[in-house]
Amino acid sequence: MKIKTGDSAPEFALKDHSGKEHMLRDYRGKWVLLYFYPKDDTPGCTIEACSFRDNISAFKKHNTMILGVSVDTSMSHAKFIKKFALPFTLLADDKKELVRAYGVWGPKNFMGRDYIGTLRTSFLINPDGIIKKVYDGVNPKRHISEILHDLEKFAVE
Repeated sequence: MKIKTGDSAPEFALKDHSGKEHMLRDYRGKWVLLYFYPKDDTPGCTIEACSFRDNISAFKKHNTMILGVSVDTSMSHAKFIKKFALPFTLLADDKKELVRAYGVWGPKNFMGRDYIGTLRTSFLINPDGIIKKVYDGVNPKRHISEILHDLEKFAVE
């Protein structure tokens, strides 16, 4: 099932890099950027994560929490966070439940090889738990500007 703008964001309970459980409902009253990425410490995923890190003050200004999700383990997330000093939460979806619930587990192609994996997609969720924007086919280098533009726009609505 593909999640779209206006839908209620599917609830979840996933553990972070330190083993602490996070639920979407824990963030009610705040904006949430829920971003799905293929793999810790790979070129595109590192560019994306570091751009969020480098703009963390803009997210705080907009009362926005960043939650990254991949099917990597909590241990892999801990290494990724430490290596790049990431100041936000990464959630381990090693059972692939959340990627399926959000419709971001699907066919991919890399260097002529077809496989199933995480589609780089983000969801901007408003303080009431409603999907405000879906970002499909994310470009890691340009994604930050799209999100910050939308947060500015939504702040005046």
